[in-house]
Amino acid sequence: MSHPAHDPSPPYGTYPPTPYATHPSPSYATYPWQPSPPAPEPDARRSPRREALGHHSDLRILRGAYRRQRRVATLTALGYFTLFLVLSAFAPSFMTGDGPGGLPVGLLLALAELPVTLLAISLYEYTARRHVDPIADRIRRQAELDSRRGATR
Repeated sequence: MSHPAHDPSPPYGTYPPTPYATHPSPSYATYPWQPSPPAPEPDARRSPRREALGHHSDLRILRGAYRRQRRVATLTALGYFTLFLVLSAFAPSFMTGDGPGGLPVGLLLALAELPVTLLAISLYEYTARRHVDPIADRIRRQAELDSRRGATR
């Protein structure tokens, strides 16, 4: 049992104020029927010419171009490999048949997997250089301009 004179807790009513004492209302709408607070007035002297980069439509375009690029390259390589596996499982007579030069068709199709994979890689690089990289470069240049503009403010 501690002596009241040595009790480290302050007496009732002398606790430090809570953080809510300075901000009595929350920063969100308490009830769904409350009207939203008015938007702050934009500064007429510094109105941005365009939206910030995070909300820019170029990022959506870049994501879409990159998504298409991945799908085409992946479906090229995996599609051929899946076709090879399906033919191996369901058409063994076709795969063991003689192809050009007396080699089995299955062996020729297996050897063709390497050129198809190289085709998928070259298709990926071609679409990257032609479609995806220019969009990424444009976004990168705009971000550099935004950062310089923000540093001079």
